[in-house]
Amino acid sequence: MAEERGGGGDAGFELPLLLFAGFRSIIDTLHRDLAAHGHPDVRPAYGFALQAVGPDGASASEIGRRLGVSKQAAGKTVDKLEGLGYVERVDDPDDGRRKRVRVTARGADMLVRSAEGFDRIRAEWIGALGAERVAALEADLRTMAPAGAFRLDAERWFAG
Repeated sequence: MAEERGGGGDAGFELPLLLFAGFRSIIDTLHRDLAAHGHPDVRPAYGFALQAVGPDGASASEIGRRLGVSKQAAGKTVDKLEGLGYVERVDDPDDGRRKRVRVTARGADMLVRSAEGFDRIRAEWIGALGAERVAALEADLRTMAPAGAFRLDAERWFAG
């Protein structure tokens, strides 16, 4: 179709597809790297969920609010993460009736390896495209993304 319009990929539907393909290539590369480093069961949603737990831990309700999902949906994600050893439930020191979810050492390792992986992938893009083009791309995306566009509830996009 793009060829019919004059050759250069100027069909409107291509922009979101290319953005998603770029995103997907980054995520797929990261997850292959994580699998090779002891995290074969990580899914994109898990990173969002671990970010929602935060450094101080959180209740299932807090995690649900941060992700924009129900407490029950957050609880299911926490169950999966706990089963994989990425989080643990501990007694809440402020309320004996509640449990807090905390990131374990394994979860912290996955987050650190993810951050390092994203840096490595960005460096690969710089190697392929050049630092100026990558910086311009990032600046352009910041310009086009509305304020507050990044929300942790992007986890919903990856629920399956």
